[in-house]
Amino acid sequence: MDARPGISRRNLLRGMARPAPFMPRPPGVSITSLGACTACGACVEACPQAILALAPDGVAIRPEAGECLFCGDCAASCPEPVFLPDRRMGHVMQISAGCLVHAGIACMSCRDACPEQAITMQPRIGAPFLPRIDTAACTGCGACSATCPAGAIPAMKRETEEREVEDA
Repeated sequence: MDARPGISRRNLLRGMARPAPFMPRPPGVSITSLGACTACGACVEACPQAILALAPDGVAIRPEAGECLFCGDCAASCPEPVFLPDRRMGHVMQISAGCLVHAGIACMSCRDACPEQAITMQPRIGAPFLPRIDTAACTGCGACSATCPAGAIPAMKRETEEREVEDA
């Protein structure tokens, strides 16, 4: 049987040969803790920015809808152990080929919106500046994605190793 990595046998037999697309999660939610999500919607209702939504497998964040302020209201309202004390996001933002600079249009809205100054503009001769995201500085808040006029800044899985939390 020729199964590609990341595809369950069940999905292969159902004709769903592609793995599910990456779904960004709110701060402190991991794939493991997501198993405790009952999809009650308390976190969605508590979010002052209205950027959370319920996905088929639990709570998700919609970076294109607005910026996460890391206020913790979602975690405080959740009756289950879905939100971990580590309030980092499991994703960072990326600039896709749909960025306006690839069409020769100068735009710096993503850089201007980034509260962490994780986006810099690389000068180019005869073309608009090219935005670059420092993934080490990116918090995944989505401020850049929400302000992008081309909708060209999706979330991607953070490429860092899982760290074990040590008790002090």
